[in-house]
Amino acid sequence: MISDLRSDTFTKPSLAMLEAMFKAPVGDDVFGEDPSVNKLEAIATSMFGMEAALYCASGTMTNQIAIKCYTQPGDEVICDKSSHVYIYEGGGIAFNSGCQVKAIDGNRGRITADQVLESINPDDIHKATTKLVSLENTANRGGGSCYDFSDILHIKEICLRNKLSLHLDGARLWNALLAKNETAKQYGEVFDSISICLSKGLGAPVGSLLLGKKDFITKARRVRKVFGGGMRQAGFIAAAGIYALENNIMRLEEDHQHAKQIAAALVKKDFVGNMMPVETNIIIFELTGSLTPKSFCAQLAAHDILCLAISTTQVRMVTHLDFTKDMLIKLLQLIDTL
Repeated sequence: MISDLRSDTFTKPSLAMLEAMFKAPVGDDVFGEDPSVNKLEAIATSMFGMEAALYCASGTMTNQIAIKCYTQPGDEVICDKSSHVYIYEGGGIAFNSGCQVKAIDGNRGRITADQVLESINPDDIHKATTKLVSLENTANRGGGSCYDFSDILHIKEICLRNKLSLHLDGARLWNALLAKNETAKQYGEVFDSISICLSKGLGAPVGSLLLGKKDFITKARRVRKVFGGGMRQAGFIAAAGIYALENNIMRLEEDHQHAKQIAAALVKKDFVGNMMPVETNIIIFELTGSLTPKSFCAQLAAHDILCLAISTTQVRMVTHLDFTKDMLIKLLQLIDTL
């Protein structure tokens, strides 16, 4: 059996999730008449204490819809230089919203209130108008790093004083909440909008949710339609999201522990250089000496273990619910022989 650690997007629905999908009541979601989609959106809004939610095909779509709702062409978005919204969404900020980015050199994907303040453009016709701050938690390229909630509150204060909207790319927010012992409602009270993914560690096959105020989600629904994101009998996949939220959140802690065990085995090896602190389910490390990321990944692939070379020096591994304890034992034994 192949152990796929390239991403937590490689999970497949369990039999119980498939059964929930098979039995899902459905309707036409473009007409707002799919009961399973409506239930999923209601569950999410209740968890975060927010007013409304919108079910979309992907986290890229929810992020891009949010940016489009907050901005006009020529505006500027502040985010970390390694943010998913900036480097992994196909240039969507420019293409979809006609905006430019003020990319901040943060700490493992996390930016500070002082950095945000310094990045806000003055009221000057020569400058783009700063409109939005986007944070990512956990930060993918930061090795699954998590914000301290107090730092988020300081950023919110800056946004309020400067009339900026605050969006969260929470693709792996559930991992952060467990790692930091925080609650979804804390985040719902601070952010103007939140994107949460159902198809990573939670194991649904597809889908993300955008949460915010009712008028914001009404506007977002229109933008989703313009983006071609209106889905009809989407309840079959929404049912997977419902199952994921009801059953697969607390078990993310197992993924965190697996990641820490893998990291502990790797740091003992002389071919492993700098490794980012492992806070959640992502391990990013450098290779030294004769091993390259491609050759290292090839060695593991020969034993049916897949990981990802993300640069000329770095490898990424991501644990998830389809990475079992038996797979972990096999990987640890292999690392010991390298």
